[in-house]
Amino acid sequence: MPWGLKRYYGTGSLHFITCSCYRRQPLLGTADRRDLLLSVLEQMRQRYRFAVVGYVVMPEHVHLLISEPQIGTPSTVMQAIKLGFARRVLVPLSIEIPTSRAKGAREMGHPAESHRIWERRFYDFNLWSQRKESEKLHYMHLNPVERGLVARPEDWEWSSFLHYATGCEGRVEIESEWVARQRERAEGKLCPAVKLPHSSQRTA
Repeated sequence: MPWGLKRYYGTGSLHFITCSCYRRQPLLGTADRRDLLLSVLEQMRQRYRFAVVGYVVMPEHVHLLISEPQIGTPSTVMQAIKLGFARRVLVPLSIEIPTSRAKGAREMGHPAESHRIWERRFYDFNLWSQRKESEKLHYMHLNPVERGLVARPEDWEWSSFLHYATGCEGRVEIESEWVARQRERAEGKLCPAVKLPHSSQRTA
């Protein structure tokens, strides 16, 4: 753990997590890699029973805004996500590259041969207020725009922005007011929306 970094678990607060690729290399630089990471995130969300409030996957790092899991700790979750993703990436690549080429691949920094996808440590910031939660969501969703990857937040597929803007379901279930209302409606706790008749059908 970095000097001076303390992790506070069991507080019930949200955790803003930053995890970087090894030596800040763009190992998430392809759409397939980013899709795979989100699939692993959703799998681990269900396994460890935590809520994802927001996320953004960038070419060389990922930001997550999550609750504390019902199983394990945020450290357990991050270890599972990192390991699950790395295994899916490294195994196919190690098969593709013959052993005779291993030395040359290492010299070129090939991720399959260095066996490093992630930096060992991740940064975890506890959020104690709604203001901080909104601030971090805003920061995440603007990250691709600030980096010049897209012109608008909605153009970057690998973030939670579209869910908050439209309520649409993405690769990862987001814990939001949209989802809460859907659950309430499904449980019969919320009256379904009433469709008003067209004005031409109304009677005097």
